[in-house]
Amino acid sequence: MTTRPGAAGPQRSLRGFDPITIVLADDHEALRAGVRLLLDAEDDLEVVADAADAEAALRSVLAHQPSVLVLDLNMTGQLTSLAAIPQVRDQSPDTAVVILTMQEDPSFAHHALRAGALGYVLKDAATAELVVAIRRAAAGETYLTPGLGAGVVAAG
Repeated sequence: MTTRPGAAGPQRSLRGFDPITIVLADDHEALRAGVRLLLDAEDDLEVVADAADAEAALRSVLAHQPSVLVLDLNMTGQLTSLAAIPQVRDQSPDTAVVILTMQEDPSFAHHALRAGALGYVLKDAATAELVVAIRRAAAGETYLTPGLGAGVVAAG
């Protein structure tokens, strides 16, 4: 298991190593519950909190200091997801952000990456893709849903 630059090295636990901890933020409760079940089924992933808006996500990140925040791009509330990303990066620098969204337009991915996100995954992607994005983000690597890369470069 690798870690992000500046993050503490892997810690021993009963499972061998502590899992990648996750805060999951989406304004649809059923989606949060389903994604939580899928992620918690992975031996190395653990959802430690979930949130229905960006403000609650930021509070959860500050309280739990997770490895990764999985954040819906379009949620209700006063704080937008794009505005929350740099706040997460400033207030919890060891927390990587992965966007989980319906927005297929590469310009949205470009803006999310510029704001500090390390991952951008479409909600219609396979669960395995989100898991890969989380693991890569936790290791400090960038992940984009396949097919978006060229569009993101063009949007920049």
